[in-house]
Amino acid sequence: MAKPRKTPRPRAETPKGFRDYFGTEVTERAAMLGRIAEVYHRYGFDALESSAVETVEALGKFLPDVDRPNEGVFAWQDEDEKWLALRYDLTAPLARVYAQHRNDLPTPYRRYAMGPVWRNEKPGPGRFRQFYQCDADTVGSASMAADAEICAMLADALEEVGIPRGDYVVRVNNRKVLNGVLEATGVSDPEQQAAVLRTIDKFDKVGEAGVRELLGKGRLDASGAYIDGVGLSDEQAAPVLAFLTSMGRDTAETLANLRGAVGASEVGGQGVTELEEIATLLAAQGYGPDRIVIDPSVVRGLGYYTGPVFEAELTFEILDEKGRPRQFGSVAGGGRYDDLVARFTGQQVPAVGVSIGVDRLLAALREKGRVGGEAQGPVVVTVMDRTRMADYQAMVGDLRQAGIRAEVYLGNPKNFGNQMKYADRRGAPVAVIAGEDEFAKGVVQIKDLVLGAQIAANATLEEWKERPSQYEVPRAQLVEKVRAILEGLS
Repeated sequence: MAKPRKTPRPRAETPKGFRDYFGTEVTERAAMLGRIAEVYHRYGFDALESSAVETVEALGKFLPDVDRPNEGVFAWQDEDEKWLALRYDLTAPLARVYAQHRNDLPTPYRRYAMGPVWRNEKPGPGRFRQFYQCDADTVGSASMAADAEICAMLADALEEVGIPRGDYVVRVNNRKVLNGVLEATGVSDPEQQAAVLRTIDKFDKVGEAGVRELLGKGRLDASGAYIDGVGLSDEQAAPVLAFLTSMGRDTAETLANLRGAVGASEVGGQGVTELEEIATLLAAQGYGPDRIVIDPSVVRGLGYYTGPVFEAELTFEILDEKGRPRQFGSVAGGGRYDDLVARFTGQQVPAVGVSIGVDRLLAALREKGRVGGEAQGPVVVTVMDRTRMADYQAMVGDLRQAGIRAEVYLGNPKNFGNQMKYADRRGAPVAVIAGEDEFAKGVVQIKDLVLGAQIAANATLEEWKERPSQYEVPRAQLVEKVRAILEGLS
């Protein structure tokens, strides 16, 4: 009789495109999000935690990765044959929530949301299928004061988490201005308009001369390959180039240049007026161009936005993987989207919002030394006598009641050296030691592990004797002595 085949053991591996986050990473992210939430709350925004699962109809649009199953979302069919999917952002769920509960919500409705989103896209370096977003939106107000408020709040949030003034700038533009520029070119073919927009987006890479060529007949790229141009005449290309080079010495000059770029376009003029209003409102609150600036180079998912768009860029330099200096770049973006809720209600509902890239902002904070480094672990109460476990638990209980992070060693206590190795791996700042002799005398030994490591690495024998790293104190002074050591480390 053949032996039954064993079920193969599953491989212990993270699914492709996903990753695991451990202690310090999780606590750093939570701390950063907590500080951002404080800013949002100060501005009058309420927290919203919507479902991680939405109906496919509610999500409304899929991602552009059409080669993936379900066009980039993780979707499945439930028992009543309705298609469900994990949310791919926090904005689509907001539109559904507002449409569903609008009679019970204030108008305008200010909300912020923080949490993971999932995208069934092809993973790559630094590109994961699950990541965190941090959003804030105002739904139900067409006032430019809502847009100005979002920009001010974004600037405050960056400073609150540790990005100093001068190391960031929030750049603001308007989709209507760009529509006005397209109108001024006389281009009406949608495909040609899309080609113009793609060319505008290359301005940072190829400059004014390169854009001029790409708007016309075309140009040779760095590899020597010829790239066909959009086919505009010099006269048609002029408004686009005027738009891209309209950044002036101050806000007033930039706005004047933009009015010249849009010419007689009504929608373009409306966009410039909106930018002017935003700049005025921000200036009234003390937000000058050193923090928030009108910048025509901002181009963000233009098919999605209907008015002002903005982007937070970090301006300090970092070294890339080849050791070359470069600016850190964008960590947040958003804008006005007045058409999203209408999918549910049939009526246009104005909305404006911003999304912060959580992982990128954390990376920036590490570059600035605001987070990262060695994480401090808990105080470790070692176990010298298994029969006295209740006494050790009493010690750790006293420490915890005093607000000190602490734990009792729960492994095999037979080898004391292993306990100290464990404390080292945990990053413990202090170890508490008590054996038969200590219990008999009513004392505990408290070992300053940080100082001990420093002395061992750097001190001479004489200095070792002068700077003891282990102290014997009465049991009643356990908490007091441990607190004193921890305060000396901070």
